[in-house]
Amino acid sequence: MKALILVGGFGTRLRPLTLSVPKPLVEFANKPMILHQIEALKAIGVTEVVLAINYQPEVMLNFLKEFEAKVGITITCSQETEPLGTAGPLALARDKLVDGSGSPFFVLNSDVISDYPLKEMIEFHKSHGGEASIMVTKVDEPSKYGVVVMEESTGMVERFVEKPKLFVGNKINAGIYLLNPSVLDRIELRPTSIEKEVFPKIASEQKLFAMVLPGFWMDIGQPRDYITGLRLYLDSLRKQSSPKLASGPHIVGNVLVHETAKIGEGCLIGPDVAIGPGCIVESGVRLSRCTVMRGVRIKKHACISGSIIGWHSTVGQWARVENMTILGEDVHVCDEVYSNGGVVLPHKEIKSSILKPEIVM
Repeated sequence: MKALILVGGFGTRLRPLTLSVPKPLVEFANKPMILHQIEALKAIGVTEVVLAINYQPEVMLNFLKEFEAKVGITITCSQETEPLGTAGPLALARDKLVDGSGSPFFVLNSDVISDYPLKEMIEFHKSHGGEASIMVTKVDEPSKYGVVVMEESTGMVERFVEKPKLFVGNKINAGIYLLNPSVLDRIELRPTSIEKEVFPKIASEQKLFAMVLPGFWMDIGQPRDYITGLRLYLDSLRKQSSPKLASGPHIVGNVLVHETAKIGEGCLIGPDVAIGPGCIVESGVRLSRCTVMRGVRIKKHACISGSIIGWHSTVGQWARVENMTILGEDVHVCDEVYSNGGVVLPHKEIKSSILKPEIVM
């Protein structure tokens, strides 16, 4: 079985992290985002993953080559020379996706994190006999999204309503699809949208079916949602009684700590924290709702909440970093400095406080 992951563009919403690596390689819960998906695909028998990409393919491929052997899955790239939207890349990768067996293939949006119930999706797809299956998820505020209006009993999709003013339903497209090869005959090689052009047409022929996603879902393509996604992901690990979660007198709630990270005396860590490899957290530090990436040093009595600390950065003694502060790679926050929502580009030293959310060039 094959799968295509829509990697797409420049990851501008996750800058400054994506100034250092392509977005799918940014770690989420101590693992590059895209690996969460590749491992889930491998687990249900996918043998080949095609990455639809228009930006830095060499960086991605070099990185993923080492995982090919480890995970035991073939990873190839289909490179766009111009952005092709969400459907065009399928036409471009057609020869890689069709093997003549007629079996369906997965398409995933690379920003989506969930429990990936792909096995259930295959069963669902077989059971309805339609041409395409999409995963939908329930949201509290459907007016911000495109809503999928479906028949509850069969899952047959009736129509799509973009950002509805009146309530028509609370299920939105979750960015995980299972498609028969015949869907490719509907897509031209040009910039085109699978959500706005291809799916509505299949739905009008009553061949599109939606499965409601069990468990959590988040599009983690921007910092606030990344932090929320981490909470949901760690929550899901807790429900599975995962041995990956840290425990101890200094841990509150759900926390991931890489085995090579060192944590000093008298710290209080959690809830909803991920600490990456090689990090050094000195004594008396307070961390909550944050991600601390590889090689970061947090000095004594610093306090970090609701923020992302990029690779090899340093947070000084008694510093306070909060309110969606994002530090790019190799940023050094000096002792006793306060950051309220600062977004700091790589290789900077912050000597004075950032009192209101702003970008520091």
